Amino acid sequence: MSRKFLSLACVAATLFAVSTSFAEEKATKAKDIVDTAVAAKFNTLVAAVKAGELVDVLKGEGPFTVFAPTDEAFDALPEGTLESLLKPENKEKLQAILKYHVVAGKVTAAEVMKIDEAKTVQGGMVTVKVKDGAVMINNAKVVKADVMCSNGVVHVINKVLLPK
Repeated sequence: MSRKFLSLACVAATLFAVSTSFAEEKATKAKDIVDTAVAAKFNTLVAAVKAGELVDVLKGEGPFTVFAPTDEAFDALPEGTLESLLKPENKEKLQAILKYHVVAGKVTAAEVMKIDEAKTVQGGMVTVKVKDGAVMINNAKVVKADVMCSNGVVHVINKVLLPK
């Protein structure tokens, strides 16, 4: 009986070591925020990050929490707004808007649910509330939470946040 138990313990230990090794390898191969946005086909957000010259920042060590608007969220902006923001002469305004979507540190959905507001990298505050069972960041609904990245976390939102 003890030999059988010892054999099972060895198998269990081996499986644990293999699964832990796999989890660690997977974590180290996780994509950063920019590569995650590219892979998820957040084309407008990626174009804006490039135009705002913030790629290197969002590929940096972090950690960051990004509230990432969908392409549809950008499409909902008033006509001509996005095109205007992407012009080189409006880079500072674009950067301010993009930085308003970023919070320093890694704030998961569970942690977001416990706060009322968060200070953005832009310097402004976003409000956080639960409305009808959905987490709202200002007037934007979180449609997908906790997309883990090697340098932070992304929460997908359905509207573009505009600083006051």
